[in-house]
Amino acid sequence: MNIKIVFYSKDVARIIINDPETYNSLSFKNLNDLIKVFKKLDNDKNTKVIIIEGSGKGFSAGHNLKEVNGLKKRAKYQKLFNLCSKLMLQIVEGKKPVIAKVHGAAFAAGCQLVASCDLAYSSNDAIFATPGVNIGLFCSTPMVAVSRKINRKRMMKMLLTGEPIKANYAKEIGLINNHFSKSRLNSEVLKVAKTIASKSNLTIKIGKQTFYKQLEMPLRKAYEYTSKMMVVNMMAMDAKEGISAFLEKRKPKWKHK
Repeated sequence: MNIKIVFYSKDVARIIINDPETYNSLSFKNLNDLIKVFKKLDNDKNTKVIIIEGSGKGFSAGHNLKEVNGLKKRAKYQKLFNLCSKLMLQIVEGKKPVIAKVHGAAFAAGCQLVASCDLAYSSNDAIFATPGVNIGLFCSTPMVAVSRKINRKRMMKMLLTGEPIKANYAKEIGLINNHFSKSRLNSEVLKVAKTIASKSNLTIKIGKQTFYKQLEMPLRKAYEYTSKMMVVNMMAMDAKEGISAFLEKRKPKWKHK
């Protein structure tokens, strides 16, 4: 299995795409294994935050083009792209926050994977691209995730030229949260993960799912929906504990209920 799980601590899990020979490609096998691993961690009571990264020279070059070239049949192409979409939806619709930790290149579906994560941090020398146009294959599925993170003009330039962008520009346009030196990247990502892990599991779950759902709604409907979710959250034990702790000037003791 090319997908490894390593725990930084009992509540922070690290998923490593360990297929450096294919630049951590999102092959059929790796996609299937990633879906299984994300489902496992999403249902694990101890895991509060998930970090995903690639081994070797970089994060991920996207689909394995040798594999893609050998598929030949329409049904097999459709199966591959459906499977990739299933992984991205698993990340977005899952209960646990997912952080992309990027070094080297994140291209095509690899860039899509970064954009699908809730947060993303990279090394200073990381590069990002949707380069499908260079090989006659427009990055249509990657653009779904990336276009939801950056504005249309910048997205179209990436899609139409296929040119890579550097980490500082990726931060400027909102594709990643921040970038650091290679020596600092791990500690900075872990710092963010531990901060999130210190919060109420239930509150994070409600908040993440509400955030993505309301984005797809008209303004009035979004307010109606989020008002209801605020009430759901307010009725939880952790909200009552959090407010009491704030008023009593003490640290909250989360029950995750």
